[in-house]
Amino acid sequence: MAKKIAVVIREDPRTTHRPVEALRIALGLVAGTHDTTVVLLNDAIRLLSDDLDDVVDMDILEKYLPSIEHLEIPFILQSDADRSLVQEQFAVQYQTADDIRRFLTEVDRTLVF
Repeated sequence: MAKKIAVVIREDPRTTHRPVEALRIALGLVAGTHDTTVVLLNDAIRLLSDDLDDVVDMDILEKYLPSIEHLEIPFILQSDADRSLVQEQFAVQYQTADDIRRFLTEVDRTLVF
């Protein structure tokens, strides 16, 4: 039975490889039967930026981004996030912190990075 899963990424992709690894995991979950949404908090929004030069594992991330775009993986970002950092081709929703908390209580599983 398909599960509703949230992958929450809150770490800065410029300082650790974990955010890119979290996106790889999310991509694998979407390729299965799970309803997967990625929540990007704080500096994790840089994963969807045009400027990836400072991202740890940038070369790996660049391989995943076309598939993430093609599969239209849904992203949730905080409503006060810097929208100028986010490329337009991704399926992004902006929600308040309260709405994000509510969403996370409604999913079956949550993976936090």
